[in-house]
Amino acid sequence: MSKSDGVNFLSKGFGNINGVVLGEANEDDSKEIVTSSTVVASDARPEIIRKYLEKYKSPLVPYSDLIFELSQTYGFDYRWIVAIAQQESNLCKKIPEESYNCWGYGIHKNGTLRFENYEIALKSFAEYLDRVYFKKGLNTPELIMKKYCPSSNGSWAFGVNQFMNEMEMGDI
Repeated sequence: MSKSDGVNFLSKGFGNINGVVLGEANEDDSKEIVTSSTVVASDARPEIIRKYLEKYKSPLVPYSDLIFELSQTYGFDYRWIVAIAQQESNLCKKIPEESYNCWGYGIHKNGTLRFENYEIALKSFAEYLDRVYFKKGLNTPELIMKKYCPSSNGSWAFGVNQFMNEMEMGDI
């Protein structure tokens, strides 16, 4: 493999790279130092969630992996839970006392839905989002807003879209 072949190979974006020339042992190019390794790609989405929550100093930081796992379990975009929490409670910083309810979910004039901890709240909210919205075809902030907070003038959907875009673009 010549030096240029190695550059071409790497620039094509192959995930597994073996036998890459790191340098030469002497000036006559007769001996190459070769190493074998594998580049393993991992899913960046849990890290995006974690960094976003850290940026805003959210108490949900320890639950970033769970948030991602729940989105995968129910098959919806990983950004939904975080974006709605950002819109509704500034990522859990403005919630009813001891409710662990970051989504404005079940909070109305008749009472407040409360949970024992964030883990239970996250699991409940993910199931609720899937059952009440996504499984019924309500899969954009604009469609969800019509049922989730019908009195909104569009600002709810605008905010959720903005927060989802921040995560997507890496504004963290």
